Amino acid sequence: MFPYLPEDFTAVIAGANGGIGRAMLHTLLAAPQTGRVIAASRSTIAMQHPKLEALSADITTSTGRDALCNALDGQPVHLLFNAVGVLHDTSKHIQPEKRLEQLDEAAFAHVMHVNAATPALLIGALKPSLQGQHPTIIASLSARVGSITDNGYGGWYSYRASKAAHNMLMKTAAIELSRLNKQSIVLCLHPGTTDTSLSKPFQARVPAEKLFSPEFVSTRLIEVINKRSPEETGSFWDWAGESIEW
Repeated sequence: MFPYLPEDFTAVIAGANGGIGRAMLHTLLAAPQTGRVIAASRSTIAMQHPKLEALSADITTSTGRDALCNALDGQPVHLLFNAVGVLHDTSKHIQPEKRLEQLDEAAFAHVMHVNAATPALLIGALKPSLQGQHPTIIASLSARVGSITDNGYGGWYSYRASKAAHNMLMKTAAIELSRLNKQSIVLCLHPGTTDTSLSKPFQARVPAEKLFSPEFVSTRLIEVINKRSPEETGSFWDWAGESIEW
């Protein structure tokens, strides 16, 4: 399944109860090569499996990241998959902005924290488990709208900015980790429009063939991951295996 990783490898999924995170969890648990999966989510993961260690933890907080570190206890991590992200949140009155006057300081800060700061803070917290001499892959969900070059439509200020910042943080982390583990690969991945709660309010204009199931996306992202090498660490790819300009 992951030719780059060893038998009985250890995986960590952040945001394991979201659509893509859950699909990735099921895929990993079904793979004979997987040894241990630590699945972190704010909400309880309602399943049991001999390979699964479910952790109720909010990774966007230092308390949640500390709980994850305690569960790992410094053991090597071979795959870190980050599916934590926010586009809208009615409880916090957060919606993608269409115009500048819709920008809200608190909403902007929240989106930036979840989408950009959290993945970098997560890698920093797990650094003892990522450095060394073992192969390790860090795959973090980004979005094509985070590409500055590709921005031809405008709007979605906070989300675009947060994903652009995410990409820069992942690129920078990739450089540092490559010095600490020459077998590390850090990837930013665009999953396409996936049928999840994140995209639900915006699916009306999406053609049926462009709206992907989480299961399809997890399979395609694994294919993309498996084609990457340490020489490509810090790169940005879509679900179809096409490189995305920054």
